Amino acid sequence: MNIVANKALEFGPVRVYLGAQSGKYPDGNQVLVQGSSACVAFDTPLISRQLAEELARVELVLLGHVHEDHMVALGRMPQAAVQAHEADLAALQSWDGLARHYGYPQPVLEQLQAIVLRDFDYTPRPDATAYVDGQLWELGGGVRVSAHHLPGHTAGHCALVEESSGVAFIGDIDLTGFGPYYGDASSDLAQFQRSLQRVRELDARVWVTSHHRGVLTERTAFEQALARFASKIDERSQRLLDYLQDGPQTLAQLAARRLLYPVGFHYPYVESAELRTAALHLAQLQQQGWVRQEGALYGLA
Repeated sequence: MNIVANKALEFGPVRVYLGAQSGKYPDGNQVLVQGSSACVAFDTPLISRQLAEELARVELVLLGHVHEDHMVALGRMPQAAVQAHEADLAALQSWDGLARHYGYPQPVLEQLQAIVLRDFDYTPRPDATAYVDGQLWELGGGVRVSAHHLPGHTAGHCALVEESSGVAFIGDIDLTGFGPYYGDASSDLAQFQRSLQRVRELDARVWVTSHHRGVLTERTAFEQALARFASKIDERSQRLLDYLQDGPQTLAQLAARRLLYPVGFHYPYVESAELRTAALHLAQLQQQGWVRQEGALYGLA
């Protein structure tokens, strides 16, 4: 690993520009891959505003997934083609597609649209095209990027791996203390759990997250961080079981007690995310025989 201009971390053809606090949301970490014939960017988070010169030579932006904080510079990069996994493509191409991706009630979407326009320079890319699981991009000089579909956070969430350096950009499998986020309409708990197993199987020597953790260069540290991250799922299920010790409750009552955010924390989509998350956990707990449902009420089995 070398440190180069603009405090980037360099791993062969890959440069990682860390956002504020190692890319803590709302910022993120910018990855650029330079081959002998092409330069590719993975996502464009808020730090991309500081990298106009570097991004000017980018010919292709690959989005590991589509959310507002990963597409900040797309409106300032008309020279670059943009691609996302086929399951996330509609969310990249238009606001209507992104709104379906989120799946929040209309009043929430209206508030969120104003935020993403103001804070993330939101610009849809109707010209964007799709990539698929296993797709390869040859950038010249032995530099090659591969896509690995790891859904759950979104339907199209992928890891992007530069194979010659072994750098895996694992996106919002971000190893934060917050844990996995699967609170949108395109999110899926069971898929996320499978992806947490599959991400271990990537042929990688360096792991780059979108947020907070930044760069990990030791497999042991990566495995430990991943285990802590994954454990948040079981903690949330246990919290629901603890809530149900107080007796049968509705989904709304359980969501109001919060699985993700502290009680009292307000942001436009928080209530929707809590409802979606609680519903996914309750469905899984029912399948496992821990929870039963009678009408609108959930109780311990």
